Amino acid sequence: MAGRGTLRINTDEGRGTRASLYQDRRQYVWNNDRDTATLRNDHDHDHRHGGARR
Repeated sequence: MAGRGTLRINTDEGRGTRASLYQDRRQYVWNNDRDTATLRNDHDHDHRHGGARR
């Protein structure tokens, strides 16, 4: 995935694509369609801690 790319993670059952991943669970993990998550690596910095964002 490219930097600042988007991947939709579905916790229900389905068939994945390049832009969508399914975990094939029988019950949802999140409670609505507005929950989000951020994937970061060791080189990401947070503005609140004085780091520069790339």
